[in-house]
Amino acid sequence: MTSPYESYVYAYPHKTAYRPLDPRPALADVWRGERAGSFYAHIPFCEMRCGFCNLFTRTGAPEDLVAAYLDALERETLALADAVDPAFTTAAIGGGTPTYLSPAELTRLFDVTGKITPYGEIPLSVETSPATATADRLAVLKERGTTRISIGVQSFVDEEARAAVRPQKRAEVDRALDTIRATGFPILNIDLIYGIDGQTAATWRHSLETALRWAPEELYLYPLYVRPLTGLGKIGRDWDDQRMELYREGRDLLLARGYEQVSMRMFRLPGTQASTDYCCQTDGMASVGCGARSYTSTLHYSHEYAVGARHVRSIIDDYVRRDDFTEALIGFTLTGDERRRRHTIQSLLQKDGLDLRLYRDRFGGDPDVTAVPEEWLVHDGDVLRLTDEGLAHSDAVGPALFSAGVRALMAGNDAR
Repeated sequence: MTSPYESYVYAYPHKTAYRPLDPRPALADVWRGERAGSFYAHIPFCEMRCGFCNLFTRTGAPEDLVAAYLDALERETLALADAVDPAFTTAAIGGGTPTYLSPAELTRLFDVTGKITPYGEIPLSVETSPATATADRLAVLKERGTTRISIGVQSFVDEEARAAVRPQKRAEVDRALDTIRATGFPILNIDLIYGIDGQTAATWRHSLETALRWAPEELYLYPLYVRPLTGLGKIGRDWDDQRMELYREGRDLLLARGYEQVSMRMFRLPGTQASTDYCCQTDGMASVGCGARSYTSTLHYSHEYAVGARHVRSIIDDYVRRDDFTEALIGFTLTGDERRRRHTIQSLLQKDGLDLRLYRDRFGGDPDVTAVPEEWLVHDGDVLRLTDEGLAHSDAVGPALFSAGVRALMAGNDAR
């Protein structure tokens, strides 16, 4: 492992390993006998494109496009409702920036996706941004049962925000956080980024201390990645040591302030976790929206994927014109080996580690973790965990466990 920052692994396999499905399976067949514990809706619109962003999103969407998108989302939701058992235990709306939508558009979004999702009865997370976390939008989210708000602040230092090509003013950030707290959501998450050009240990600590003024129940600390086709993609310098130093600074500060570490990125106050029966290793996720992906035990599927603005716009245009959402278009079929790898990765990258009894009951035998340095692993009874140093290197551990087949598909992906 040459770098601790090879790739952020939030799902396996990565979407760049997906390929067109031939034949296209019917969703009714895909979901037959499957448990979809989680529901996700994707809104691919933002008011601006941050320099570090490689998400499927477009800026400046006009009202008629948003309306057409919500119409398509309704068609997809109804098709999914006919195929899946909607016994969801958790839900999320992400993007993009869902609160790019106006209050009226947000109301329609909840009306549309509420045809399948029991909002108000299960934990619901919604993403927002400093510019769009307005009182009228947040009131809609609160009224419709949102229990967690996640806001991407990235830095409380204006110069660092500009360096990350995220033009925002500190006063705007403060107003947004004040409004979120005044609205009364049970859980506030703040995203921060370390490794920004010009950032120092002192300015990083300033952002952390400032975030704590709002006593967020959760914080996500993300290392800056320079990715192809993003606004920062021309930077060509090595800053692994700086990012690792800042990671440890942030981790130690939050642990000292009473937060518990859930993963390399996630920290939360004890006792604030939403109660849910959802298990990411064993349960599926049913999704709608052209940037979303869905998971069953044997098939992961999605719409087309792109990062470049021209291709994103073309995919959204195709999505809003589509009438038939009864088939899966693009995806990856998981063999037994890939299912074992996914379970191992999804478990090991969490602080709680891999429950060997659950793994053995599901697959038989023990997981293959020979690609992970032994000094980064520790056995705690029937649990296999990463050490603190191993967890710090999660972005190298995850990719090390990828199969050769997935690596080949990712390498052969035509980045758009």
